Amino acid sequence: MEMDWSSWTPRERANLCFILKNRQLLLIRKKRGLGAGKINAPGGKIEPGETALESAIRETQEEVGVTPLGVEKSGELFFQFADGYSLHCTVFLASDLEGDPVETDEADPFWVHCEAVPYEEMWEDDQYWLPAMLEGKNFVGYFTFDGDRMLSRDVRFESREAAPGGAPDGALGAA
Repeated sequence: MEMDWSSWTPRERANLCFILKNRQLLLIRKKRGLGAGKINAPGGKIEPGETALESAIRETQEEVGVTPLGVEKSGELFFQFADGYSLHCTVFLASDLEGDPVETDEADPFWVHCEAVPYEEMWEDDQYWLPAMLEGKNFVGYFTFDGDRMLSRDVRFESREAAPGGAPDGALGAA
């Protein structure tokens, strides 16, 4: 499935909000919706009038009962599915949280060490960008899927540190 990403428009916009504290990552087992049964981070659809950041905080509060703190944008994911569904997802990384995670109708939260992330139970694309995010890199990823099966990927990374003059360091490579 060849994609012309230059003219691509998503059907929906969403977010993910990973919380990383003391090398522990807060993940969820999703109970319903796209990816039900898979492990992911809290997140969801961006509502009209909401920014991606506002939505990430709201969705994390709704799904696991905590407020993420020190939230920064880490990347963007672009998904095109063979059935026509398309999604633009902004990915955030929080450095702390307020409250204790609780299970809800949407998600069962749990903590895992960064070195033990269960990629085999996650969306197939996660293994190509999540480790780099945890190492301090920003990313942009373009993926095509047929159901749960990834058909193509293009992931680009850059350091979170800005070069002198505030310009980004630039791409460090593609996966």
